[in-house]
Amino acid sequence: MPIVTRRAKGNAEVIIDHELCNLCGLCVNVCKGPLYIENDRLQVDQSILFGCIGCGQCAAVCPQKCIVIEGREMSAKDLIDLPPREQRADYEQLQALLLGRRSIRDFKHQEVEAEVIQKILDAVSTAPMGLPPSEVQVLVLQGFDSVKEFASDMVEVFKSKKWLFSPLALGIMRPFIGKEAYDLMKTFAAPLPDLFSEKMAKGEDLLLYGAPLAMYFHASPTSDPLDFAIAGTYAMLAAESLGLGTCMIGTVAPFLKYRNPVSKKYGIPTENNQGIMIIFGYPKYKYTRSIKRSLGGVTYY
Repeated sequence: MPIVTRRAKGNAEVIIDHELCNLCGLCVNVCKGPLYIENDRLQVDQSILFGCIGCGQCAAVCPQKCIVIEGREMSAKDLIDLPPREQRADYEQLQALLLGRRSIRDFKHQEVEAEVIQKILDAVSTAPMGLPPSEVQVLVLQGFDSVKEFASDMVEVFKSKKWLFSPLALGIMRPFIGKEAYDLMKTFAAPLPDLFSEKMAKGEDLLLYGAPLAMYFHASPTSDPLDFAIAGTYAMLAAESLGLGTCMIGTVAPFLKYRNPVSKKYGIPTENNQGIMIIFGYPKYKYTRSIKRSLGGVTYY
C-alpha cells in the first residue's frame, strides 16, 4: 500500500531500459521495496512492502543509468551526476567550516543578495528527510524591512500570550510539564514578552536582531518531526560557506503553533510541526577564535 503524505499519494513509477540493463543487481541490493530479478530480467512489484516511495536509490546507484523514477515529486530531470571526489570537502575542510560557524547576532547594514539566498535554498533542498518527497516548507523574510515587520508582529503575539507565563499559569502547568521545563520557562521564557516589547518600543529588535534575512523552516504533520531542523542546519552551514553569519531563534516557533494573525498573514499552517527560525547576515564583527564545545554525554554499549 502506498504511503500517503501531504505531497504524495500513490507509488512512484520505476521505468527501466531493459536494453541497457546488464542485471548487475546493485539496484536490487539498495532497494528495500519493489525491485527484484526473475527470469533474467529486472522486475517491479508495487505490492512488495510500500511499493516505490520515490527515494531514487536504485536510479542513483545504477552504473548503466538505465533506471528513471517518475512520480512522488520525482522525475528524470532530478537525476544529476555526482561531482568528482576531489571537489567534495574532506573531513578537515568540513571541520574547519564547523569550527568557523558560531551564532551571530550583529550584522552589517548590507542586504543578502538574491543569488546567495537561492544558493542557500538549493543546499537546503539536498537535506535528508524521513520520507520522500520532503515536506519542509520555508518562509523567507528577505530584507531588513520584512524581517522587522515580522519581528514586530511576533512581539504583539508575545504580549497577547504573556498570561501563559504568569506565576499562576506556570504553577498550574508545573505538575504536567515537570520541574526542568518549569524552571526553564520561569527563568528564560517568562521575562521575554516584556523584554521584547520594551526594546521594540525603543526601536531595538532583540527577537531577530535587525537581521537582513530570516527563514522559518516548518513541515507538514506527515513529515518526520525533525525534518525542519535538519533542513535548517543545512541552511546554516551553506550560509557559513557563503560568508554569512547565522543564528537559530527558538522563541518564535512555539507561538506559531497556535492560531493567530501572524500564522495566517505569513502563510504558516498551524497544523504544521513546530519549526525553527534562522537569521542570516554579513557579520559586523570578525571573530579570530573558535570555542571548543562538549556534548551532554556519550555512551558506548
